[in-house]
Amino acid sequence: MTQKPDWTAPAGEPWVSRSEQVVYENPWITVREHQATAPTGRPALYGVVSFKNLALAVLPLHEDGTVTLVGQHRFPLRDYVWEIPEGGGPMGEDPLAGAQRELREETGLVAAEWRQVLRFQLSNSITDERGLGFVATGLTEGEAAPDETEVLQVARVPFREALGLAVRGEITDALTVAMLLRAYHMAQEGELSAALSNAMLRPAGHP
Repeated sequence: MTQKPDWTAPAGEPWVSRSEQVVYENPWITVREHQATAPTGRPALYGVVSFKNLALAVLPLHEDGTVTLVGQHRFPLRDYVWEIPEGGGPMGEDPLAGAQRELREETGLVAAEWRQVLRFQLSNSITDERGLGFVATGLTEGEAAPDETEVLQVARVPFREALGLAVRGEITDALTVAMLLRAYHMAQEGELSAALSNAMLRPAGHP
């Protein structure tokens, strides 16, 4: 019998950087220009945005099956987006501590239980940004303390409603979409408590 190839294994030659130079830097990112060799052997010019923080995303799941979302204006696309609490943590910091800080600062919420449930790369064709996603449960309310540049709107909505907005493309933030889908999978596969899963999966508008 012919053995099937392992589709999870790398194939072909990797990219090679022959030289690089920093063309821009600020406290959050470094932009490097590479003279590179492509997997085909052809020379290529490649620009890479390197991030100085680890991306952190937190999905706050309440016992009644609702989630807390944050609305804010985002600069790059000049749009208003609804997303889960997100931010960046310094590379040398414990990611959980950073996630706890972001949740508290943006929403005032403090969670008794934390689970890291997702690892991700963002726009990996031009950036090296990586991140982690956490589910936060056992939530209690406190005082929010947003960054001095942030004007945040906080809303608590049924999980199924938020999930529907995500799959219809009305919530467009990639981390929020990924974390909502991950939580849906967890609820379906028994990775959360039965009571929480039932509350999350209850159709929006049903008691």
